[in-house]
Formats: sequence, C-alpha cells, structure tokens
Amino acid sequence: MPVEFGIVLPRVPEKDHNISGYMADLDILLLHLAPHIRGLWVTDHFMRNEAPVHECWTIVTTLAARYHEYQVGPIVLGQSYRNPALTAKMGATLQHLSGGRFVMGIGAGWKEDEYRAYGYEFPRTGIRIEQLEDTLEIMTRLWNEDGPVSYHGKHYHVENAYCVPRPDPAPPIMVGGGGEKTMLLAARFADWWSLPDSPVEVYADRLAVLRKHCHTIERDDDDLRKTWFGRLAVAKTEAEAEALSDGKWTRHNSLCGDPAAVIAQIRAFIELGVDYFMIQVQGQHAPDTIALLTNEVFPAFR
Repeated sequence: MPVEFGIVLPRVPEKDHNISGYMADLDILLLHLAPHIRGLWVTDHFMRNEAPVHECWTIVTTLAARYHEYQVGPIVLGQSYRNPALTAKMGATLQHLSGGRFVMGIGAGWKEDEYRAYGYEFPRTGIRIEQLEDTLEIMTRLWNEDGPVSYHGKHYHVENAYCVPRPDPAPPIMVGGGGEKTMLLAARFADWWSLPDSPVEVYADRLAVLRKHCHTIERDDDDLRKTWFGRLAVAKTEAEAEALSDGKWTRHNSLCGDPAAVIAQIRAFIELGVDYFMIQVQGQHAPDTIALLTNEVFPAFR
C-alpha cells in the first residue's frame, strides 16, 4: 500500500476566529498541499481554556461537503461525548452524503477537565474502555446487520434499533490509543489504528502489543491499517523547526527538523508498517514550511 498523508486541521484559524477565516486558511493551505494530501482530520475537543474552539463533528461534516476529493474524519471522537447509537447513525449518514469518504475515528476519551466543564461524568479508565467496547459493538452491528439490532452491554444498550439506510460500504473504524485494553479492541473491531505523538521506539513497542492481540484472536494484522498522528515541523535548520512549535514539541514525539531529517523520521515509521501519516503542520504561515513540504518532503514518498 502506498504511503499517504493527511492534514490534521486546527480547531480554530490562526488569524481569525470566525468560520469564514477558518475556511480561508484551509483553502490557502490546500491550494499548495492538494496534490500530496489524502485526508482531512479534526480532533474532538470542546474547549482549550479561553481559546476559541469549533466543534469537531460539525467541522468534519462541513469538510465533507466543501472538499469532495478528500477522506474526512475525526482523530478521534471521545466516545462518551455522544450516544453510541446516534454516533453510528450520524456516521452512516455522513458516509452516504460523502460518497464513501468518511472514516470513523474513535477512542475512549481522556481530557478530564473538558468532561467536567461540559457536565459529563469522567469514570475511571477501565470503565471508559468498557464504554468504548459497547460503542464499537453497537456501531458495527447497526452498520452491518439486517433487521433491528438489540444489544445490552455493561454501559450502553439498544433495543430493536434500525440504521436504515445502512452505509455501503460501512465506514472504516479507526481506534485511537495505545493502552493494552484499547489495543485489544482495535484488534477486534478496527480497520485502522492510530497512535498519537509517539516516537518510533514507543510506536514499535505498542505495535508489537497490537500484533500480539491480533495473533491471539487469529486476525492477520496486515488487515489493520497502521497510522501515525502528530506534529510535523520542517524548516531549513533543526533549530528553526523546533522554534515553529515554541520548543514544546521536539523530534522526540514529533516529526521535526530539516527536510532530510523529517524524511528519515518518516521512513523509520514506514519500516515498522505505518502507511498513513496524519500531520499537524506547525508554522503553516512560515515562509519556508509549505515550500519544503511540497518540494522536498512529500515528493520523497511518491
């Protein structure tokens, strides 16, 4: 499978907080990156203290309607923010409306301050993973089974529920996370797997766990697409690249450096089996960033 790249979009525009500014920023970015980009991805958060934030699902739907040539999806939904049956129905509808370009990224959720600020309960990790399991069961059954679906899980249930018209094909499910139990769910339910902000040695360790789970349930792990999600900062020098992220994210957990360094870092992940990189471009308004990506980094993987 060829190596592909997707762009993880900011939840707000860098220069203007209204939605027209958001789309104007994106139009400019895609004008340059379009030949190299397969998908558009949005993280699922409601707030960042006082900073303005747009809601993920609304943005993903807008992207699907506005840009017809790209896959679209969340990276990744917090499962407890939305009822699982409703989430399945929303995903089915968007799959129809987009002509099959939707990918359902979903995880157990983690951002406690956000949960509490918006009035959601924030149970312990084990409970959230059980909730994710129920969600994945409900979602896959509603998308794939004929007739009404009834399911009674530990935390969620449906009774004689229909999801008509069913999506055909069903959207790929991308499970995000690196914990042992989450990765077992990825092995059981996912078409894609995502691990955020991980250096190559951590990714290799987690991938070994995923492959172990696939072996246990007698699944070929080659059927499960491996993706990497994180920041990419490229500049003429390593120091300039790190400055694009104000020094908060360095090569330890991002793709960071001059073009040769970034290319080498990407190749290290490809050797592990990664074939899709979902990148947050740092400093997209910096003079050299887009030119270095389009002229040097992306062409190295054609």
